[in-house]
Amino acid sequence: MSAILIQPKDISEFQLLTTLLAKMKIVSRVLDDEEWEELGLAILMKEADRSEVVSRDAVISKLRGR
Repeated sequence: MSAILIQPKDISEFQLLTTLLAKMKIVSRVLDDEEWEELGLAILMKEADRSEVVSRDAVISKLRGR
């Protein structure tokens, strides 16, 4: 089944949503900042263009800031 990802605007909205989900017996999970970042990176990686090949030298050069 699909999932819904909700980002509340403040702590009171967060508490309201988590309470509502618990009362409705809807399974939910709270992501910490690190998990939220990893999710974003995973989405970006999935959407990345993999058709272009980049040389090892170009990658090393970028990593060194050249």
